[in-house]
Amino acid sequence: MENFRNFEKKDNKDVIECYKKQRTYQTVDYVLKMRNKYCVFDNTNSFWELFDMLKDFVDLSDPDISLPNHQHLFQTAEGLRKDGFPEWMQLTGLIHDLGKILYKKGCDKDGTSMKEQWGIVGDTYAVGCKIPESIVYPEFNSLNPDMEKSTYCTRLGIYQKGIGLDNVLFSFGHDEYLYQLLKFNNVKLPKVAMHMIRYHSCYLWHQEGEYLEFENEDDKKYKEKVQIFNKYDLYTKENKIYDYDEMKKYYGPIVNKYFKDVIYW
Repeated sequence: MENFRNFEKKDNKDVIECYKKQRTYQTVDYVLKMRNKYCVFDNTNSFWELFDMLKDFVDLSDPDISLPNHQHLFQTAEGLRKDGFPEWMQLTGLIHDLGKILYKKGCDKDGTSMKEQWGIVGDTYAVGCKIPESIVYPEFNSLNPDMEKSTYCTRLGIYQKGIGLDNVLFSFGHDEYLYQLLKFNNVKLPKVAMHMIRYHSCYLWHQEGEYLEFENEDDKKYKEKVQIFNKYDLYTKENKIYDYDEMKKYYGPIVNKYFKDVIYW
């Protein structure tokens, strides 16, 4: 297991640069601006057309794997399928990174392009409060201008205890974009699945024990399930290529149960 999330690799130049920019530019103002700009769903495609957009996307923040993202999605879903998890959770594995299609309508300036991914990928953290030292590359925390503002640099920041994670602003990326996309398209996944999608990149919460003061009862109830899901997101990564047509044959009927023919993105 120690081979995964190894951020100390000497060849991590792209990973380090991505996190440095994320920590520097992801502020409260940036997050609000990106939500308003990108969570407007006026493009339309079918599910598999959207899925195919990830065939060429390689996550610059991931130190573990350099395969296109659609193969990682197959790996996660197949791991859950193999261990007998229900269809809704297999589907959650299949789509959890689908929000990275954000690069199709993004730009370098926003960090939402193929070249500049710091507004799409990477571990997420709460903005509007102090960034914990348990985050990856904590040496970059001081680069965030919000940490110089008295309102934002305390443990609670602009929030109250028990407010619930859904009422906390997190750094913008594929998690939040997909969560909002699914809500807009009225995709009827269980609430715990929506937690898996929205917070699977927030290792600070589900692995490091941060943000406990913000949790409400739902957050506490779903955390263990998010942690289980995270194991399949992380530990199924390998350089195995799945047959696309075979995967589509199995997952197609499951997709059709939850998604309409046309998806707004």
